[in-house]
Amino acid sequence: MEFLPNIIFIVLLGVGLGFFVRNVKRLRRNIKLGKDVEVADNKSLRWKNMAKIALGQSKMAVRPIAGALHVIVYVGFIIINIEVLEIIFDGILGTHRIFAPMGAIYNFLIASFEVLALLVIISVVVFWARRNIIRLQRFIKPEMKGWPKNDGNLILYIETVLMSLFLIMNGADYQLQLNGVEYYASEAGIMGSFPISQMMLPLFEGLSTVTLVLIERTAWWLHIIGILFFLNYLYYSKHLHILLAFPNTYFGKLVPQGQFKNLDAVTKEVRLMMDPSVDPFAVPVAGEGDPVPEKFGASDVMDLSWVQLLNAYTCTECGRCTSECPANQTGKKLSPRKIMMDTRDRLEEVGKNIEANKGGFVADGKQLLGDYITNEELWACTSCNACVQACPVSIDPLSIIMDMRQYLVMEQSAAPSDLNNMMGNIENNGAPWPFNQMDRLNWAKEP
Repeated sequence: MEFLPNIIFIVLLGVGLGFFVRNVKRLRRNIKLGKDVEVADNKSLRWKNMAKIALGQSKMAVRPIAGALHVIVYVGFIIINIEVLEIIFDGILGTHRIFAPMGAIYNFLIASFEVLALLVIISVVVFWARRNIIRLQRFIKPEMKGWPKNDGNLILYIETVLMSLFLIMNGADYQLQLNGVEYYASEAGIMGSFPISQMMLPLFEGLSTVTLVLIERTAWWLHIIGILFFLNYLYYSKHLHILLAFPNTYFGKLVPQGQFKNLDAVTKEVRLMMDPSVDPFAVPVAGEGDPVPEKFGASDVMDLSWVQLLNAYTCTECGRCTSECPANQTGKKLSPRKIMMDTRDRLEEVGKNIEANKGGFVADGKQLLGDYITNEELWACTSCNACVQACPVSIDPLSIIMDMRQYLVMEQSAAPSDLNNMMGNIENNGAPWPFNQMDRLNWAKEP
């Protein structure tokens, strides 16, 4: 019975990590459904972008208040969980504060963790108020109703509970050390420094040793269970960006934001048409012998690249892209955030389909275009790149919009009539206007 808690802890840890590994495999499988794309270029710049944007939170500072609060929560939550390492060792070995022999360094770390825990709680309360009391416009858009709203609040509640459990655990532990209780006390003196949790001591005065141990052990167990739950909840939450922001910023777009990709097959055709020295009857058709694309553009998630699918899973649902979108500001249906959320939802649906059919996708009569994203949304986009510029983790909603537009134009001939007229004028007149080249300057002759 002496080692029963250790055995229970090891089993709990194994189950939690096992589910996490399963979720990682599922995530990797879904992302790999996307088309392959070459992103191995300019590694030094990619590492620099990852360090600056994901680790340094550089794009969060554009909005100082939200940026500062996010840095506190992000840094605090990550650093505080360093103590999880100590909890894991203590749980496996049956020790108490195994890192305490580090002395002054350990005391400094514990004190820092406690200050950060308090700052995280304060920041989370502010975030909750912004969402539910102040109700900032970007948090009450149509796509944020239901689960997205509940998910955002649930994460805030979890973070508050985890930080509170950490402080309660330390407060009860400190009181037990002061009382000289065996297992908690040390001949070397107090283990750790507790600037915040020591304020809880009045709550623990007069309590029996059994009660204090019960409080400390309960908070200890709930804290590690909460960490494991949070780790596995990430897959189902927008907070998956905690893990994916790093690879997403590494694989982010490096070319100028206004530069669009062209299809090789179409590019070759156009070059032949534009080259006056080429005899179209003597030269093979452009692209002959090259692989012909199965489909121009994208109508479903499998037509997108794996980087675009990674983008969808990385979306934080912060709404900065939508709040900066000029189309959305003028009342259009387009929301770049919804584009990413819809892509992720469809990808999850495809993943469940594959699981249900033993590893193979069975056509379900649905696709991203039409069932999730409408033509109206796609054609409302001005392709200004405001959403790409605003995203704090280098997500590119515009690339998905343009790929789906390409499908509409080249596969379905479903461009808006005004656009069809313009393209016809360019083809026939060399300009968007319905005047031939000979008549283009007639306006200058008018009195």
